[in-house]
Amino acid sequence: MKTNNIFIILLAMILLPMYTGCGSSEEFKKTPVDELIKEMNAEPTFTILLYDMDVEGNFSKTYRHQYQIITTKDSVPETRTTDWYEVPKSFFEKHIDDMGMEIASKTEDGKVTKGVAPPGYSNYVGNPQYGQWQTGSNGSSFWEFYGKYAMMSSLFNMMTYPVYRNSYMDYRDNYYGRNAYYGSTSASGQRMYGTGSTYTNTTNTSSKWNTKASNSTFRDKVRSRVSKSSSGSDRISRSNTRSSSGSSYRSRSRGFGK
Repeated sequence: MKTNNIFIILLAMILLPMYTGCGSSEEFKKTPVDELIKEMNAEPTFTILLYDMDVEGNFSKTYRHQYQIITTKDSVPETRTTDWYEVPKSFFEKHIDDMGMEIASKTEDGKVTKGVAPPGYSNYVGNPQYGQWQTGSNGSSFWEFYGKYAMMSSLFNMMTYPVYRNSYMDYRDNYYGRNAYYGSTSASGQRMYGTGSTYTNTTNTSSKWNTKASNSTFRDKVRSRVSKSSSGSDRISRSNTRSSSGSSYRSRSRGFGK
């Protein structure tokens, strides 16, 4: 009996560090986003968008991200798309709803955040350096970039999906620095932004996430989760169901960079 007890203790001493190591290696390992933030430390501002996602393998899966980076040179925004990065499963699942969205940014005040927001919301939309709010024929207020920065409208697909002031202010007042914001929710429960949204699907038509058949299982999981969250059970992954017409915009002023 004594011999058996000694054997069990020795076996536990061997296996415990192995299991502990497996749990901590993913938990504390820096993600590609952390590394990108470090690399861009000298940049006055930057935005990191989750451009595409992919899962490889059958039994042993590899999770990958591709990012779109926006930096500024001489006050003019520049963009680049990164190579593919392998990411921890936990990080992939954390952002599985966030394709096409900002997942990290550095603003003009030097503050770095990892908040999830619609593309352009942290540094460009609402910033008087780049554009202004215009009033449409129906009385709604929408964001328009100055001619010098017209490429930003194309980058954010704003000709098809304009940013209305009431939606932007909803983000600034109720979500900024606290919760992910996916834009207004349609009557059918469809969110404006994020994985599986019409916006993301039409902005990146060649994405591996949408075109690769083996990702279909993960896409179904996202659709199921979005459907549940849009029903009102999860405030973090939904937004107010107010119309984008601008009728519910609160009139109090709020400066950019709140």
